[in-house]
Amino acid sequence: MGVMEAKAAILNNKTALGIEFGSTRIKAVLVDDKNEPIASGSYDWENKYVNGIWTYDLDEIWKGLQGSYQDMANDVKEKYEVELTSVGALGISAMMHGYMPFNKEGELLVPFRTWRNNITGEASEKLMELFNYNIPQRWSVAHLYQAILNKEEHVKDIDYITTLEAYVHWKLTGRRVEGIGDAAGMFPIDTETKDYNETMVQKFDELVAPYGFPWKFRDIMPKVLVAGEDAGYLTEEGAKLLDVTGKLKAGIPMCPPEGDAGTGMVATNSVKVRTGNVSAGTSVFANIVLEKELSRPYKEIDMVTTPAGDLVAMAHSNNCTSDLNAWVNVFKEFAESMGMEVDMNKLFSTLYNKAMEGDVDGGGLLSYCYFSGEHMTGFEEGRPLFVRSPESKFTLANFMRTNLYTCLGAMRVGLNLLFEKEDVKVDRLLGHGGLFKTKGVGQQILADAVNAPVSVMETAGEGGAWGIALLASYLVNKEEGETLDHFLDEKVFAGNEGSTLNPDPKGVEGFNVFMERYQKGLGIERAAVESEVW
Repeated sequence: MGVMEAKAAILNNKTALGIEFGSTRIKAVLVDDKNEPIASGSYDWENKYVNGIWTYDLDEIWKGLQGSYQDMANDVKEKYEVELTSVGALGISAMMHGYMPFNKEGELLVPFRTWRNNITGEASEKLMELFNYNIPQRWSVAHLYQAILNKEEHVKDIDYITTLEAYVHWKLTGRRVEGIGDAAGMFPIDTETKDYNETMVQKFDELVAPYGFPWKFRDIMPKVLVAGEDAGYLTEEGAKLLDVTGKLKAGIPMCPPEGDAGTGMVATNSVKVRTGNVSAGTSVFANIVLEKELSRPYKEIDMVTTPAGDLVAMAHSNNCTSDLNAWVNVFKEFAESMGMEVDMNKLFSTLYNKAMEGDVDGGGLLSYCYFSGEHMTGFEEGRPLFVRSPESKFTLANFMRTNLYTCLGAMRVGLNLLFEKEDVKVDRLLGHGGLFKTKGVGQQILADAVNAPVSVMETAGEGGAWGIALLASYLVNKEEGETLDHFLDEKVFAGNEGSTLNPDPKGVEGFNVFMERYQKGLGIERAAVESEVW
């Protein structure tokens, strides 16, 4: 779209804005009436490890939201010579799961416990047995029950438990609601009623009744909404929180806040049955929309939903590109020490492409990118490791290939269960996120890792912020009775199939050899975690 058309969409309020809180970056994307990105902004941030908890400060949440919004508004002004005072619709997304309990005064009772924490093992096991349903450690209900088991003082004062994006949405609108995709990462969902599973709700209330808390489960949880439902409007107070310049007007309709898994499905047009997407950034997860329920619960597989409420199997790994990025920064330091100017895009591209020159099995090298614990392989803490034997082929190409391979190692453990034990079928798998920015590299490695064709669209780099902008657009632009998948097919992705790479048989074989080494070497990672060096 040309500058004049985009400017007209802004002036006529035919836009939608999506803001997503990623692990290391908060991104804002503005789309026009064709659902194409026309402006963006971002704010870099990082979680902290405080007293054994991965967390973000509340002040940093608001500073980041305001920073990403202002960066986007500045982009609008620079490109189109327009002061942004309104948008047609707005949506907030964030990293899923975690634990943010508030009291009646709206005060956070304990520091935000993010998805990255593996500290709820006892609660997870007991709830899984109670529900006969997998309850991952990072789910909100696992955090709540673990706090109860730990006899934490704050539990009796809880008035509201929420996730990051639902917290921000609450403060912007006054509404205590959650999109069904992330609600499914708080507590099991009944895909027929599109609500929390009532049988399990009653079991949980009975379980905690002896503690005598003044609340019941539904009292303290956000209301579940599906894509396209009314989630409130930006209030005067919310507008001032979002835009510190005071130019943004209240009254903007807001879509249900969604988790990054759901926005990733939308951004890759992967909300239909037998479609799937892989989001690879700080964490990595594969979502596959199922034809039917799995035969039994698996600890390695999360059962969540699309933003429309259809059942999804998620193979989620806590760790992906953090260690890889750290190694790339070492190469940056080296180049700068040699007096070279470093273009980070070129550096990433050069190193990623170098990986494709390596041996298909990584040359006998081994890496674990475990910055944090990894539930897929049974670790409550992580230690990034690079290991080799004297016989390994230690070259730059093999080094980079191994560090790319390990990004997908833990996720592959979960996918094996779906493909081999449950015979799950996938017609189309799409990749998005930082791992796929260098054309053809991450995409080919993923195709080899899952032994299936992988597509990447030109919009893959826009990621979840674009996905939540599309959900905001769906809220105000859908026709009567129009489903989310129809809206995406006809009004967003029509004619855009992306580029597809098929698995290379030699690459498949090489990745399988690497995976054998990866699983045999987990004892090395265990020894590193249990050592008293750190």
